[in-house]
Amino acid sequence: MKKAHIIGLGIIAVAIGIIISMASDYSSYETFSSAKQKTGKDFQIVGTLDKSYELEYDAAKDANYFSFYLKDKNGDECKVVFHGSKPQDFERSESIVLTGRMNGDFFDAKHILMKCPSKYKNDKLDVNGTQEVDATPEKS
Repeated sequence: MKKAHIIGLGIIAVAIGIIISMASDYSSYETFSSAKQKTGKDFQIVGTLDKSYELEYDAAKDANYFSFYLKDKNGDECKVVFHGSKPQDFERSESIVLTGRMNGDFFDAKHILMKCPSKYKNDKLDVNGTQEVDATPEKS
């Protein structure tokens, strides 16, 4: 083998190693308790909005500060701070995925992804996409 081939294979092996190590950082969802143990590293945490706490967002005061409490899949709750504007229909979200890191006693979110409820969830639709209506006559 030529020296150039060996160097090329070495560079490819290092690149594959870097890609695999970076991909493993976001491969699974973590919880707040595991994120507290591993400070300085970014995580993805999935949970639901804890509606027993107030949402803190005042666009007139600081349009890039939004805080709320999230309950993760283990039931642990933590304050979340997002340095951006509050997403539209945030309160209606079914689940929330955060990307960020622990910063002391709160989670510093870089990205927020919301799963909102379907507007067709409780409606029965027929084949044509129209709402199903019960046509049976009422008994008097």
